[in-house]
Amino acid sequence: MLPAIGSMAPNFSLLNQDSDLISLDSFRGHNSVLLYFYPKAMTPGCTTQACGIRDSIDRFDRISAKVLAVSPDAPDKLKKFADKEALNFILLSDTDHAVAESYGAWGPKKFMGKDYLGILRYTYIIDIDGRVSHIIQNVKTKTHHLDSLQLISDV
Repeated sequence: MLPAIGSMAPNFSLLNQDSDLISLDSFRGHNSVLLYFYPKAMTPGCTTQACGIRDSIDRFDRISAKVLAVSPDAPDKLKKFADKEALNFILLSDTDHAVAESYGAWGPKKFMGKDYLGILRYTYIIDIDGRVSHIIQNVKTKTHHLDSLQLISDV
């Protein structure tokens, strides 16, 4: 179930690409957060999306926004992804997809005629107080960074 706009973002703690534990609550009172869910590291669409964020990170920094990208990949794969693409933001490992489920970002998908459950490419803008201010459900990987910057600038 999607968290409602205006509600507190569900807290979580996940390992990042360096196997450090990162908690969403640690940003409350300090930074707004771009939280996005993506299906799989080192795949074409996910790489396009991540590289757009990478290339725009200075703009996120200028507005005191932190970027947290969540996938079901293990920390070691996230590390390879971050190193290969020179990613300069936090990648988080949700191997049991519990966090994705708490954000409504785990659900039915279809690929090549097969139905399965997987990550839904959803984005959440979380304000400095920890409340969900915007949700993007129809993410376009090529413009995700620009769409997110526009929304987070309004927070």
